[in-house]
Amino acid sequence: MTENLRQHPAWLRLRDAVSELRGHQQADGSAPDAPIGLLETIRAAVAELAPHFPHDEAYLKALDADLARWASEGLGVPDFLDSLSEFHPSRDRADGRSHLVVFPMYTQNGNLDRNLEAVLIHEAWPDWLAELEATRYDNPMFVPILFDDFTAGYDTHSAVLFPETVSVRQTPSSYTWGGIFCDREAARFRQVSSAAADILRLELPDEARELLSDQKRSEEAFVLWDLIHDRTHSHGDLPFDPFMIRQRQPFWMYGLEELRCDLTAFREAVKLAEEGAPQNARQAKDVQYAVLFDRLFRFPVTGNRVRNYDGMGGQLLFAYLHKNDAVRWTDNRLTIDFDRARELTAQLGEEIQRFYRDGIDRPKVVHWIVGHELVSTYLAPHPGSKWARAHETLDFNLPPRELVDDVLPDEFPLSMFYETLSKKLGGVVESTRGVTGKMTA
Repeated sequence: MTENLRQHPAWLRLRDAVSELRGHQQADGSAPDAPIGLLETIRAAVAELAPHFPHDEAYLKALDADLARWASEGLGVPDFLDSLSEFHPSRDRADGRSHLVVFPMYTQNGNLDRNLEAVLIHEAWPDWLAELEATRYDNPMFVPILFDDFTAGYDTHSAVLFPETVSVRQTPSSYTWGGIFCDREAARFRQVSSAAADILRLELPDEARELLSDQKRSEEAFVLWDLIHDRTHSHGDLPFDPFMIRQRQPFWMYGLEELRCDLTAFREAVKLAEEGAPQNARQAKDVQYAVLFDRLFRFPVTGNRVRNYDGMGGQLLFAYLHKNDAVRWTDNRLTIDFDRARELTAQLGEEIQRFYRDGIDRPKVVHWIVGHELVSTYLAPHPGSKWARAHETLDFNLPPRELVDDVLPDEFPLSMFYETLSKKLGGVVESTRGVTGKMTA
């Protein structure tokens, strides 16, 4: 396991050299004034560590070639397509299998520049999860992973390792894997949800309190949640490319897509729990609390207010539960009727599914307008919104891509409840920057 390599001299040299190179890199990843010797140090360290990763032999050889070519070209804009094409962590997934990952890349919710990053990771693939993936939730691209060590791009809020973030000369025709850091997701879920419960004076059921106190148990909840969420992007009545890659759409469409996938995971977790299979029942119940608490507490107050689609989705779930009396904010105390909340959370998921199914028969812009109306049923749009009066204010002679310019940066502002909560909880959210499971176990 890569945990044993954190203090390996070659890893320490690699990490230091990558960090020094970072100071020379520009936003596009080029580093024309960097000492070439840094690349030689990185190549030598990777070569020394390579025997620990025999399953990644082809990738590490291609990585050395990409590093050598980058150096020979004067450290211009990096192109690591060849090594990316040889990295296949989704093949032969195994619990504890380790990887050394080195790419020039940006990190989602972390660093937008394409810096060289180095990460030591291992897979989380317990037998019960492998069985569910093989028999019920097929997802051959999904790779749940945990941190062992990382460079600065991951000392952030980023909790994903995606191939599309890597600097390459051309976009591959398809991707074959996607990595989710379940330990970071679980750690920040525990910290933020526990703090929110204290701030809001929310009385937690015993099983929810036990979940928040247990890092390993929370990681198991997140690997199941992520397994189902990830596959949902390509399942169901989809009127558009499920990942919406290379498409420009109003951000509430992304918010509805992410919420659809989370609520699908929630509904599947309810089914698993009701079936009572002993090997999955606990994880299935835990997923329900994880989806509710992360969506209600962390999502709405995380990040800035510029087209914050996950924040919008969290507010939408809260408003839906509040308007239907499953959530109450009275006497400065939050109460949740968890049985009612389970029923309504599944019901909102069904409402979004109907929106998708009907959307197959709609023109694109009409579908966007109906999506805005769906969100506006529960969230008040900005008073200056053109999309709230779309039929009166939008110029439909413009192509759809240009109509997106009429979307306000904060089309659905925070409610008074979340404005106040963000002031009290925002510091806790920010304190989870760079957190790993080891820090909270």
